[in-house]
Amino acid sequence: MLKTTRKNEIISKAAKLFKKRGYSAVTMRDLADALNIKAASLYNHINSKQEILATIIIGMAEAFTNEMEQIKNQPISTQEKLKKIIELHIDLTVKSPDAMACLNNDWMHLEEKLSYFVKMRADYEENFRIILKEGIAQGEIADRDPEIMLFSMLSTLRTLYIWYTKKDGVDAKTLKEQMPATLLNGIRN
Repeated sequence: MLKTTRKNEIISKAAKLFKKRGYSAVTMRDLADALNIKAASLYNHINSKQEILATIIIGMAEAFTNEMEQIKNQPISTQEKLKKIIELHIDLTVKSPDAMACLNNDWMHLEEKLSYFVKMRADYEENFRIILKEGIAQGEIADRDPEIMLFSMLSTLRTLYIWYTKKDGVDAKTLKEQMPATLLNGIRN
């Protein structure tokens, strides 16, 4: 488990505020108030609001990218790869719904790390696309347009944080049991 540091506290609180109000609407003073400290004290731990945003978004994007590479290269069926991708989204959403919101809603506010993020996002989607195309070629999944499959799955997975945080009684275990079956049944052969 990660050691809770003041910097981690700041990043966590910022993610909550960014999710609630959006990156542009949150000031460093808002963040300091939420942490019950002086705004100047924030700068003992971080350099800027942009650094906080980059830490949140790049951290999440790297987690997705690294895991996707591992999944893509495993010698398992397409169905198993897709199930693992869905479970990855569930795990990261359940663990960090506020960071997921930032990843999806505020990435365009990144400055110096924007091109790095955009490349990771494109690579992630391309790896997903490759898995779908391989599954079609091997007859493991239905011969449908991979772009429609990719869009349908990613649209659901990228907005899971919105739905999950509003649903009482749906735990991660149930979600991991039922969501892959729900999403994958539509593309099975």
